[in-house]
Amino acid sequence: MSTVTRLDYCQFLLSSQINYTLTYFADHSERFSHDAITRYLRDEKLTAQLVWEEVKKQLVPSERGYLLFDDTVIDKNHSRHMELVRKQFSGNAHRVIRGIGVVTCVYVNPELNQFWIIDYRIFAPDDDGKTKHQHVREMLEAALESKKLPIRTVLMDGWYAERTLMLLIERLGLLYYCPVKLNRKLDESDGQQPYQSLKNLEWSESEQRHGKLVHLKDFPKGHRLRLFRLVLSAERTEYIVTNEMSQNDTDGAQQECAVRWKIEQLHREAKGTTGLESCQCRTARSQRNHIACALLVWVRLKALALQTGKTIYQLKRGLLDDYMTQQLRNPSLRMAFA
Repeated sequence: MSTVTRLDYCQFLLSSQINYTLTYFADHSERFSHDAITRYLRDEKLTAQLVWEEVKKQLVPSERGYLLFDDTVIDKNHSRHMELVRKQFSGNAHRVIRGIGVVTCVYVNPELNQFWIIDYRIFAPDDDGKTKHQHVREMLEAALESKKLPIRTVLMDGWYAERTLMLLIERLGLLYYCPVKLNRKLDESDGQQPYQSLKNLEWSESEQRHGKLVHLKDFPKGHRLRLFRLVLSAERTEYIVTNEMSQNDTDGAQQECAVRWKIEQLHREAKGTTGLESCQCRTARSQRNHIACALLVWVRLKALALQTGKTIYQLKRGLLDDYMTQQLRNPSLRMAFA
């Protein structure tokens, strides 16, 4: 049997439709045994740098570039003996599940309306002692220092709206927009009144249109941010803070925040088309390698989608078109009536 390579494994993930197990790979390969595929995932050492090496060939930078941060949980809720798996809240499942946490970093070119994953980190505090916030800080600094990407604005989920990270973004000369929770303590009276919860604020008609200046508790004295109230639906209202003090339009703030959903698109597409959640190997190394390969497959699909003008889903489902054409022309199973 031949030795499995990264190209071989990624090609399997790219070609397969619904089954991404090693057994399925081996059963349909004329070259690779199950043991050979297992050894590859166990012995290889793939990192986020490898994903960046592929992405940087495609990425088109912009002086108005956005950097997006969020995390997703790779669902392993039925696993009891898999390394890296821990209980954590899943936004997709809307509850705590067992899974592998992945913190992702996406770069957006707003002129082209294109985006690329440029970095990611596996959330494994038992292994490296790092929090998700530390992973984000490292990826932010790497995007500027080693990747040397032009960045204007950082967008992130409310989980990351904490003082250390927000002040770091400011020190780096960047802007940010991020949601804040209703129990966040703040002051809009410039120190004349006690701090109060965000949910207790009153909004005038003018403030609803243009936002209001506030000071968040635990931030340096005199530090002001602009707060916006975004009414997204009858059931959902989101509160956004930004250090872009020239921003005085709620609709403008909402447009800025809307860019953040591209990272949700990445998570949805990767889970739906690359088998990101489907690896059944128990070891941490195998899981890390599978995740890297799945993200490499997403990078390839994204490049092909841009070239062809199709969506990633159309490309993936399109693999079945040739099969259907062939089967209608020369069926493997022929219909007959008694």
